[in-house]
Amino acid sequence: MAEEDVYTKDGTVDYRGNPANKKETGTWRACPFILGNECCERLAFYGMSTNLVSYFKFQLHQHGATASKNVANWGGTCYITPLIGAFVADAYLGRYLTILCFSIVYVIGMVLLTLSASVPGIKPTCYAEDNCHATQGQRTVCFVALYLIALGTGGIKPCVSSFGADQFDDADEAEKKHKSSFFNWFYFSINIGALIAASLLVWVQENVSWGLGFGIPAVAMAIAVVSFFSGTRLYRNQKPGGSPLTRMFQVIVASIRKCDVEVPNDKSLLYEIEESESTIQGSRKLEHSNGLRFFDKAAVLGNSDNVKDPVNPWRLCSVTQVEELKAIVRMLPVWATGIIFATVYGQMSNYFILQGQAMDNQVGNSKFHIAAASLSMVDTLSVLFWVPVYDRIIVPIARKFSGHKNGLTQLQRMGIGLFISIFSMVYAVMLEYMRLKMVRKHNYYELKEVPMSIFWQVPPYFIIGCAEVFTFIGQLEFFYEQAPDAMRSMCSALSLLTVALGQYLSSLLITIVSKVTTRNGGPGWLPDNLNYGHLDYFFLLLTGLSVLNFIVFLMVSKLYTYKRSVGTLR
Repeated sequence: MAEEDVYTKDGTVDYRGNPANKKETGTWRACPFILGNECCERLAFYGMSTNLVSYFKFQLHQHGATASKNVANWGGTCYITPLIGAFVADAYLGRYLTILCFSIVYVIGMVLLTLSASVPGIKPTCYAEDNCHATQGQRTVCFVALYLIALGTGGIKPCVSSFGADQFDDADEAEKKHKSSFFNWFYFSINIGALIAASLLVWVQENVSWGLGFGIPAVAMAIAVVSFFSGTRLYRNQKPGGSPLTRMFQVIVASIRKCDVEVPNDKSLLYEIEESESTIQGSRKLEHSNGLRFFDKAAVLGNSDNVKDPVNPWRLCSVTQVEELKAIVRMLPVWATGIIFATVYGQMSNYFILQGQAMDNQVGNSKFHIAAASLSMVDTLSVLFWVPVYDRIIVPIARKFSGHKNGLTQLQRMGIGLFISIFSMVYAVMLEYMRLKMVRKHNYYELKEVPMSIFWQVPPYFIIGCAEVFTFIGQLEFFYEQAPDAMRSMCSALSLLTVALGQYLSSLLITIVSKVTTRNGGPGWLPDNLNYGHLDYFFLLLTGLSVLNFIVFLMVSKLYTYKRSVGTLR
């Protein structure tokens, strides 16, 4: 093997800071530690969050709508804090050290949450089952713990998937073709952890104690940290490239300063350094693209620009720096269409659970009862089923017809998921309509559980799981592949931000619907006792938004231009 083929060409280095040796680092040999970390971390996260709406309602004594909004707000925060972790990783620490620092915060939050549910004095006081009360101080400890967890997971979420993808050299075709498969198995490992959480841990919380139910996830998080750092010597690390926000603002400012300048038709007249590497550490050069020509003004050489002296980036930017900003701007319309999908997905952690609690949860004629939150494991099982089906069956078949190396393009994959998700809400509307019809026919208004099996909820969970495999994994790959090299954590955080905004949108819709539908003094669509409400109308509203969102996605995906990198870093 030639000396130049010994090392990766995408700028990655080993744990000592030396160029990464292709035979000793990265690829699938490093992935078990990363996937093991993700499995345990997700077990910790979902083990704590899956049944959180029940904890708020029955332990903190909150109303159903309040508990649902608090879960949505906290869940949204868990997906907005990745912007913090991504910025720190891309600009200063790199993904490896960022995961280390935020993991410590994560573990502290998990331990504090466990103490808040188990230590007398700071745990809620219960007089009987489902009759608990929490003081303001007890609620404060609980929420401080939860928001520490939100900060900790924010540093990990945008980095782990990108860190795993970094183990495959973009400049090596043999390695690069495995990257798409990595994202599939990364999401598979997420759902292994989620399956254990939704089955075992929810049962522990409902039938043993909340202290133990939160304590086990805390231990899982500690195992996640150990798993990750066990693979240190095998990892390839991408160097931080400096503040991505600063670089984007430099392009905007330089473009505005040169707003009267004409952009030449010959792209070779635009400023770009002559070296093979770009001016941004850890980033390959990007090829000039048409469109968004206003930003090209930042790369136009003016009479006062002297490229022999150190260039003032607030007046003159390279083509690669301009294309970084263009890549982000182009992704935003596609990114926005993920918000409604995240709102639908978020119903599994609030109104799907509250709907299930109003149904018969007995398993056959046995004495065993299934917790409503445990049905989320159907979603998980669906993902575990569809990931290998997609990776091993759908991709090879689609590849024969499309000629694309991944079978489907990232946008095609995401679009299919958005379309599938519509049917989960259509089914949810029909199910709630039938449940309410039974309530009114037999006057079951005061029944806590309507004699309609909770297992009728299985189909929407399964359908959402299928939609996840297409949309969420498609998003992971899309935002990694289309991101500039030095902004991959930031773009992964952008994809996670759709989940945050989806949760906040869910909370906003609940607030608006509750206020509007109770204006005349009635119970409204979403009362504590759903038998008096119209949850089916709320689900119908989400169905309509999903259909509209899918149409918008088809429009913006047709206009999208994929980015093109040029050259290597070694």
